[in-house]
Amino acid sequence: MVQRVSTVSFEGIEARAVDVQVQVAPGLPAFNIVGLPDKAVSEAKERVRAALVASGLALPARRITVNLAPADLPKEGSHYDLPIALGLMAAIGAIPHDALSSFTVLGELGLDGSIAAVAGVLPAAIGANGRGQGLICPHACGPEAAWASPEIEIVAARSLIQLANHFKGTQVLARPQPKIREREGVLLDLADIKGQESAKRALEVAAAGAHNLLMVGPPGSGKSMIAARLPTILPPLSPAELLEVSMIASIAGEIEGGALTNRRPFRSPHHSASMPALVGGGLRARPGEISLAHNGVLFLDELPEFSGQVLDSLRQPLETSEVAIARANHRITYPARFMLVAAMNPCRCGRASDPGFSCKRGTNIRCAAEYQSRLSGPLLDRIDLHIEVPPVTAADLILPPPGEGSREVAARVARARDIQAARYAALGLSTQRTNAQVSGPTLEQVAQADSAGMALLRDAADSMRLSARGYHRVLRVARTLADLDAAEKVGRVHLAEALSYRALADETRNAA
Repeated sequence: MVQRVSTVSFEGIEARAVDVQVQVAPGLPAFNIVGLPDKAVSEAKERVRAALVASGLALPARRITVNLAPADLPKEGSHYDLPIALGLMAAIGAIPHDALSSFTVLGELGLDGSIAAVAGVLPAAIGANGRGQGLICPHACGPEAAWASPEIEIVAARSLIQLANHFKGTQVLARPQPKIREREGVLLDLADIKGQESAKRALEVAAAGAHNLLMVGPPGSGKSMIAARLPTILPPLSPAELLEVSMIASIAGEIEGGALTNRRPFRSPHHSASMPALVGGGLRARPGEISLAHNGVLFLDELPEFSGQVLDSLRQPLETSEVAIARANHRITYPARFMLVAAMNPCRCGRASDPGFSCKRGTNIRCAAEYQSRLSGPLLDRIDLHIEVPPVTAADLILPPPGEGSREVAARVARARDIQAARYAALGLSTQRTNAQVSGPTLEQVAQADSAGMALLRDAADSMRLSARGYHRVLRVARTLADLDAAEKVGRVHLAEALSYRALADETRNAA
């Protein structure tokens, strides 16, 4: 007789059903696992054997074969331990044979029979709910799985003994409840920043339309401080966005204690990060920083210090909002819709913009242009807002705190985003909610400027040599500026401000 248990294999954020078939047959004692298992799955037999012994059960002296079907699908991870163990327990009569027929099972076993947390429980729960099944998972992952649906049956146990008692009816395990992670630490606020009014204005525009932002300024001017406060003015995650963000975090194993958070992601990798760390990849094609920043912010400090190959790998995700990781035997796609916020010094020493400073490498403008030329033109063309962040003087620090903080700015950003969401919903674009997401033809339809604005745009396109992408980027920012003003049409003033945010990039190209 073959005992069957359902589990999953992960392809991106999708959970694909896997059938664990356990057979205990006459023959020489052996324990074999087949079906393209990786090293972690192959080692499961030792963990399963020790966990069963610790739970008071002994493997029969027979030939045990575990087949993971479909056999041509690679199986990776330690979450196959629990379905294999439960399949064996059902095969030897330790639990009822039909107890597992309506469940998807995943979990890692300890040698003492305990069940340890694993990654990917939320996608597994969503997949099980879609197939009309319940979920058996580690106790630590129960609150995470409970977010999949209020109707799904969840059994979250600490050990094999608890599961055995639950199925025998001697112990009833209560259904876990969803849990939200509370905010920790000191809350940041835009009111902490003195001066830098133009930078704060650009930050508000970027937040309102989900635009990419590049800040250029000397060390100590507050670029990182400004970027860290961007999440405080972004609207909270919608239920659909929360689900997407949490599924990626679950696959990456970054959900602590099964508690989800409704705060938008803010990822800040070091400039020494490799390409797999940033875009995803590695042995198991895990999500990278850009996917972990999905529906949030990716902050790259010291932008020119990143490898040129790593930075250029961002070009496709910035356009398509997803990243594809290709392997010899499979291809995985992760969502990657993020706001790119970058900061850099004007030159290597950071003093090119200081009054009276003369660089030994040549003229200040030339030195700055050589440093900034490490960034490719196509990447810079994908950044909507280019601003200069001047140094903060002692006189700025003496001033009283600003009267406007994150709460007031966040209210304006929320109103602008509501306007955008309503506009694109009326056009039947339910998946596109911000100006940064819409296509070129749609943008030209909703961002039609008046005659004075079109004349300005034509002149600027010639003088600034705007590419087709740059032209649309200017229109996107102008449409966001009009939304912040609650204006129906894009005016000349909106286009003028939008063009000013590309002037810095134009100056750099000319200097180089």
